[in-house]
Amino acid sequence: MRMSYSRCLQLLLPRGPERGYGYRRCLYSCSRANRPAIQPSPHSPSSTHSLRPLSTNTLPSPSTSPSPCGNRQNTVGRRLHSVRWLSGDALASPSPSPSPSPSLLKLNSTLLTGGCHSPRRFSSDGLPSPSPSPVVKQNALTVGGHAYDCDDYTNATPKILSKVGCNLHNRPHHPLWLIKERIKAHFYAAYMGRHGNPLFSVFDNLNPVVTTEQNFDSLLIPKGHPSRNKGDNYYLNQSTMLRAHTSAHQSELIRSGLDAFLAVGDVYRRDEIDACHYPVFHQMEGVRLFSNHELFAKVTHGEDLSLFEARGRRTAQKQEAHSLEAVKLLEFDLKQTLTKLVRHLFGAELEIRWVECTFPFTHPSFEMEVLFQGEWLEVLGCGIMEQEIVHAAGATDKVGWAFGLGLERLAMVLYDIPDIRIFWSEDERFLKQFHLPSIDHPVTFQALSKFPPLLNDISFWLPSEGYSDNDFYDLVRSIGGDLVEKVDVVDKFTHPKTKRTSHCYRITYRHMERTLTQDEVRIVHQAIERAAEEQLGVQGRY
Repeated sequence: MRMSYSRCLQLLLPRGPERGYGYRRCLYSCSRANRPAIQPSPHSPSSTHSLRPLSTNTLPSPSTSPSPCGNRQNTVGRRLHSVRWLSGDALASPSPSPSPSPSLLKLNSTLLTGGCHSPRRFSSDGLPSPSPSPVVKQNALTVGGHAYDCDDYTNATPKILSKVGCNLHNRPHHPLWLIKERIKAHFYAAYMGRHGNPLFSVFDNLNPVVTTEQNFDSLLIPKGHPSRNKGDNYYLNQSTMLRAHTSAHQSELIRSGLDAFLAVGDVYRRDEIDACHYPVFHQMEGVRLFSNHELFAKVTHGEDLSLFEARGRRTAQKQEAHSLEAVKLLEFDLKQTLTKLVRHLFGAELEIRWVECTFPFTHPSFEMEVLFQGEWLEVLGCGIMEQEIVHAAGATDKVGWAFGLGLERLAMVLYDIPDIRIFWSEDERFLKQFHLPSIDHPVTFQALSKFPPLLNDISFWLPSEGYSDNDFYDLVRSIGGDLVEKVDVVDKFTHPKTKRTSHCYRITYRHMERTLTQDEVRIVHQAIERAAEEQLGVQGRY
């Protein structure tokens, strides 16, 4: 079917005022001014899921060649990212009372080991695959068999490093695997190449250790941008980190010759602690590039149109390098693609709206919100790729769009999972619920027994400088692990004479599979108190 250019533009013109509303702050600079907030939401691949012939050797080596839309999850209002670190073994085992119970000994063992509950790792085919555990030495970190020298930027904890290689999105019948497979199946079925093979290649086992060049510079995130802060990321050293988004692989995949791909993997961010935040979560990145012929093929007199314009200027609607015709067609294709995807997941009658926003790596940029069970929920971010990124990756004669979404965000909504920690459970009562006859089979999570929480407060005077809440949250996560459900700031006090500031935090402890005792929690809580004084320089008020 061929349509006129005027008809294409007509379909893309705004229909009435923007109806979107806000979200407090995107870690990667999504800004929507003056709207009430809803909160969310190297390196070569070792495996691919593409029916297209592609050698993994075509991708650049991480050690020699450093390589959009970030995930902001909300579950009726919360982002899904988390936390940070201070030093190596934050938990020095306290002196317990004589003859500790077996449950206390088991708890201590769990806290000290951390990591994936299962010793087996899985490839994208569901088969066990060997991988060396992260090794932490005094002057170096060893992750995935590679050693990284430590420096003043190093803030990745042993507990966080132990999550590397768990790959929940590749474990068959895990809810994150189900979401990934449903999206992958949709793209394989809906978008075919000229020879009948799937248009989109899928990469789901890319190394999460990336360079800062890949994670920031290749996406035009400037030096000094808040998203580069140590307080928001996990650094192995000043030039190497655990990726904060799957967009970190965008440039290297384009450089390898791909023009349509999905990249799926675990990402790492520091943030507060609650039922919707975790320092490790999972993203999917999608990219599609178009040549002049591909974009205008169905437009009447499309041969007379061009992707680029000379001496153009940047406006709210387009970049300086792009023609308005190209941008409007790209926007139409992007929104149509993503509308089909979310309706495939949520149902054909789903109501959708688009909200304009800002990202460093796309312009114009949008967020999609869906009306689900009476609430508008943000589910993904997307936009027209900055042409500077496309050019730098070698695709000088193409334009494209990109999107990013969070797997946990979708799974929590679709399967009614109330707590992000549940995704890391090895409890068979949880895992068996997702052994379904097909990936599209409907399922609603049946809550495990709800064990009572235990609340313990901690208050201390802050040091004169260098303290941040994320430092404390990461220390709590490193020691308490998944026993910690939530940390709230319940009081901040500044002494009127000394001007010293005190914070009081309330830590909620809850085990996902059994009832905790106060004796068990006291061991953890006292370890947090000691570590806070030793590592953060605070003065306890307990």
